[in-house]
Amino acid sequence: MIKNSPYDIVKHIMMTEKSALLKAENKYAFKVAPKATKLEVAAAVQEIYGVKVKSVNMMNFMGKLKRAGRSPIPGRRASWKKAVVTLSEGTIDLA
Repeated sequence: MIKNSPYDIVKHIMMTEKSALLKAENKYAFKVAPKATKLEVAAAVQEIYGVKVKSVNMMNFMGKLKRAGRSPIPGRRASWKKAVVTLSEGTIDLA
């Protein structure tokens, strides 16, 4: 469990084509802390945006392999976690 502020759990809302389609189903995608749990994400979204959360689905993404300059040894971008939050009441203003 992360004992930080809600802003440490929810990094930012994701604005992609897929998340724009999910908005019609009252779902929103967020980039969250890698160690965050579903309960922590739900509580953080409720506190930050003042909405009622119905469910949270989470996915882990492995960082991509990338080369640095001419080095043959690949590095790796940071791994991250995405949460898709379904709202039961209210909407999030994206403006």
